[in-house]
Amino acid sequence: MTLAPLWTSADAAEATHGHATGSWAATGISIDTRTLEAGDLFVALAGPNFDGHKFVPAAFEAGAVAAVVSKKNSDTLNGNPGLIVADTLEAIRDLAFMARSRSVAKVTAITGSVGKTGTKEALAHVLSRQGDVSYSRSSLNNHWGVPLSVARMPAEADYGVFEIGMNHAGEITPLVALARPDVAIVTAIAPAHMEFFNSVEDIARAKAEIFSGLEGGTAIINRDTEFFDLLAQCASESGASGIVSFGRHAGADMRLMECISDASGNNIEARWKDRQLAFRVDQPGVHWAHNSLAVLASVIAMGGNLEKATGDLSTLPPLPGRGAVHVIPWGDGNIRLIDDSYNANPESMAAALKTLGHMEPDGGRRIAILGDMLELGDISAASHAGLRDHVEENTIDMVFLVGSEMSALSGALEGSRLGAIANTSEALMPQILANLQAGDVVTVKASNGIGLGRIVDALINPQTIPRAANGD
Repeated sequence: MTLAPLWTSADAAEATHGHATGSWAATGISIDTRTLEAGDLFVALAGPNFDGHKFVPAAFEAGAVAAVVSKKNSDTLNGNPGLIVADTLEAIRDLAFMARSRSVAKVTAITGSVGKTGTKEALAHVLSRQGDVSYSRSSLNNHWGVPLSVARMPAEADYGVFEIGMNHAGEITPLVALARPDVAIVTAIAPAHMEFFNSVEDIARAKAEIFSGLEGGTAIINRDTEFFDLLAQCASESGASGIVSFGRHAGADMRLMECISDASGNNIEARWKDRQLAFRVDQPGVHWAHNSLAVLASVIAMGGNLEKATGDLSTLPPLPGRGAVHVIPWGDGNIRLIDDSYNANPESMAAALKTLGHMEPDGGRRIAILGDMLELGDISAASHAGLRDHVEENTIDMVFLVGSEMSALSGALEGSRLGAIANTSEALMPQILANLQAGDVVTVKASNGIGLGRIVDALINPQTIPRAANGD
């Protein structure tokens, strides 16, 4: 099947006020030669520690039809088709602006301290059963990820779903101005990135910037957060035409009535106005009940089919790094591994430990492998030490720790619960391998910068594990 062009040389030149060399048509956009697909337009981004212009030759070797380069680096085209612009990051923003302007899609933008990626993935999943969806891949939610995601939206898409993150005030406003959503979701407010804020209320105000791009659309807000009134006020002041709330709160429009969790997911009962909803989400953790309510509220606000969406939530595939469950042969049995290694803050860490507490080991133990929660500033030591209560409440048998900040938790834990602590994933790995037993259920959770994904990769790829350590 021949893909329709996403960007032609003429359209891209018009959008960016750049100079196109040659006539070309791209079916996608890439900034990374490792994931570039044939037919892509390669954009050579440059930053303090990298310069994509060095990879322009590799991009053409991988099948790029053209490359976006800066004027001062135009020689990197070496006679190949391209687009010469003043600044390549600004060019992505210009492409995003035109992509949104020419689109007829209904667009949802999602932010929050926790839950935004899972909610984005679930919403894109159910909407893909109702039309053509363009959405943020992975966690492309920052100053270049959002423009890239929006610039990838085909003009004929029915829906757009974009995740918007931040760790400083003022970062969401210019990004949501590109997405210009019809629906804006705030999933939750938690003490994440406290290194850069004076209070959690300041975080809530920064998240509320997402409403500035609504242009009369619908705001969907977690009713259970203590900052609901503040968020609702910000949405109203930004001109939202409607505010829809979700959560357990008795006043929630999309209200969670019951959530029964098991080893692989949740059976959920909810109420939308006078309508009763019953559905299943095959993702571990009760936080998925809240994610799903935000998804369904957005489907309604975008004019989608609610009944179909509730059914399609049950087919959401496992999300790597965000709660995917792996069953791994181990010794004379199996271990179950919950991969929640992508990110962490105090609220999401508590949720991960609660999920582990709901998992019944098959004759083994509950094991938590935890790494530092980054960017917590002055509350870091207390937040890490405070995880002890969640470890005890959820009957976690053994804890392995990675990172300097986790020393606060190691000092707070009872000696019998602490398996080992190390500064790096690699240093901790031998201790983990020596201690895991058949029947154990294991969760892995940390901020992405700690690199606990390497532990997950080692455990789910048995060929990389020494046979003796695997109980053979």
